Amino acid sequence: MSGDALSQDPAELRRRIDTTKAHPARVYDVFLGGKDNYPVDRAAAAAALAANPRGYLDVRHNRDFMRRAVTRLATEDGIRQFLDIGTGLPTAENVHTIAQRIIPDSRVVYVDNDPVVLAHARALLTSGPEGMTDYIDADFMTPSEILEKAGKTLDFDQPIALCLVAILHFVEDEQAYPIVRELVEALPPGSRLVLSHLTEDLNPENIRAVQRTYTERGFTFVLRSRADVERFFTDSSLTLDEPGVVPAHHWRADHAAPVPDQPDAAYLESLDAIERVRYADINDVTDADINVYGGVGAKA
Repeated sequence: MSGDALSQDPAELRRRIDTTKAHPARVYDVFLGGKDNYPVDRAAAAAALAANPRGYLDVRHNRDFMRRAVTRLATEDGIRQFLDIGTGLPTAENVHTIAQRIIPDSRVVYVDNDPVVLAHARALLTSGPEGMTDYIDADFMTPSEILEKAGKTLDFDQPIALCLVAILHFVEDEQAYPIVRELVEALPPGSRLVLSHLTEDLNPENIRAVQRTYTERGFTFVLRSRADVERFFTDSSLTLDEPGVVPAHHWRADHAAPVPDQPDAAYLESLDAIERVRYADINDVTDADINVYGGVGAKA
């Protein structure tokens, strides 16, 4: 286990946590059935769910896209190094869990700047004995810092998968595109970019309603078209893997999204809508439910 960030004073961490404003990582945690969130985050998630009652499928299928992408890269391409920026709170099947199950000596570096994520980051560092994991307390807006610190764990002479999963829609164009280019430029040949992004191309009425609930709470929330998402790859001269940038549930679908254990009916009925989300089976997804693109590109 490593991670200099974990040596931070717990009291200082608590001072950094703002429980008066919702945070994207914690709202995401609500939809994934986590418990590392606050009333303000649950209120934001509930408002988004009211605006789009099937909206939890975007979050859960975004996560399932990540599962399939990491599995594919490790299994078919032999990628054994992953840099996951905008990690979010620890949950089932984190990147290192998936990668090290396939390639035990895989190395994974997680990056986030939310103190709640940092407070729980030890759960991200439970590497198998042959592999290695690290956690960097850093902001997406500081790519040079991320790359410098990641170099302590990752070998930048060997291929690395850069995972930018559901982070870029919180970043305006003038920062998003240059930062992605800087990160990809630092990667060696044979590396990959794994990227997912919310869009209004697919079901605009639903996602615009969700967008309003987040912007009202002070979030940057940028919905990009397929061409805009593809630009993250083309700007860095990456070759998109088949099937390209597609709705997340269609990217190499294996129809094997995990199904949560089901509680008894009486207990389920006692829960409110946002609490029931954690028990939902997402395998019944339709095209009318999804507002997130996914894609993977390769660096020559």
